[in-house]
Amino acid sequence: MRLLHTSDWHLGRSFHRASLLDAQRAFLDHLVATAQERAVDAVLVAGDIYDRAVPSLAAVEMFDHALHRLAERGIATVMISGNHDSARRLGVGSKLMGRAGVHLRTDPEECGVPVLLPDGAGHGEVAVYGVPYLEPSLVRHALGAGAGGHTAVLGAAMDRVRADLATRPPGTRSVVLAHAFVTGGEVSDSERDITVGGVASVPASVFDGVDYVALGHLHNCQTLTERVRYCGTPIAYSFSEAGHPKSMWLIDLGPGGEVTAERLYCPVPRPLARLRGSLQELLEDPAHERHTDSWVEATLTDAARPHEPMARLAERFPHTVSLVFAPEREEADDTRSYAVRLKGRTDRQIAEDFVGHVRPGRAAAPEERAMLGQALEAVRVAESEQDEPAAPSRTAPAARSAAFGHRTGAEEAR
Repeated sequence: MRLLHTSDWHLGRSFHRASLLDAQRAFLDHLVATAQERAVDAVLVAGDIYDRAVPSLAAVEMFDHALHRLAERGIATVMISGNHDSARRLGVGSKLMGRAGVHLRTDPEECGVPVLLPDGAGHGEVAVYGVPYLEPSLVRHALGAGAGGHTAVLGAAMDRVRADLATRPPGTRSVVLAHAFVTGGEVSDSERDITVGGVASVPASVFDGVDYVALGHLHNCQTLTERVRYCGTPIAYSFSEAGHPKSMWLIDLGPGGEVTAERLYCPVPRPLARLRGSLQELLEDPAHERHTDSWVEATLTDAARPHEPMARLAERFPHTVSLVFAPEREEADDTRSYAVRLKGRTDRQIAEDFVGHVRPGRAAAPEERAMLGQALEAVRVAESEQDEPAAPSRTAPAARSAAFGHRTGAEEAR
């Protein structure tokens, strides 16, 4: 039995507000072509088909088109809902779709009901169990998991899987799809946190007793054991994935449950680059020439914030989508407490010092010091007026807001 393990498509997701629809279409084209060329018996999708509970029309159309093409080629599909999906919406029409070979498993109470895939080589059926994402607070009672967290509910679901498998003919091979954070997995910045409802991670041992576990949720391809694997996302969804080649697992399940895995790499729509240095270095260093067509995250180390850095970077790197400021400065040797360092200094001196602190190497200019003095004086006058019971005036907070609003307007005019 040959299986293609994929997950976390996140259809409809963008990359720093840049559309990824074309890249996702290209991946689905690659998926269908690979499944046909490699004579795959079934495609396994371990959750997070969509990026949100109510996906866009374009995302739904992509999903629909991909399933139609797989069904037309006689390739079965088994899918589960992930924590980004709406299980109830995704599961609409599942029984009808099952007749076409598209098997959606979104109901936690049906995790012990397998999809039975026939083996053309005569080695008996393969039982494929779908365990959708299980939010403990929503499913613990239905699964009889008591007051437990993720480990308890996933353990209860796997008890149902093992109970059903025990009723099958001896030697029946088994596969489980699950969407969970399994202990030992490496996280990235683009997964949604699932710690609500208890400790997020579950031990790999919870899946004991089955031949292969196709995991979803973590975005980096990784092998926890030879029989328990994450395939990761087919496309990078954060700069933390810059060093993660994107892929799917091609799994051959032998007659006795032997597992052979081959990693199949996905097309790269646009590479990611994390560049660090001063603005001048990033604009002039010839070593960065290879990143002109990449998605770029630029970390600027200039002591003072440069003028219009994003616009200037975009001239060399048109796909710069993230800008981070991390000025490199010498650490102060002053170990005195904050209160001691401020002792004896006026409000105006403290404000001027703050400008120099956030803009190293460039103290407050004379006109800036004048505006700070005007703002502080306006606040002082307003607070003095507030202490006069017979004199109607604005409240100090309102006056303070007006004073600093005047400063902002002056800055804009300048």
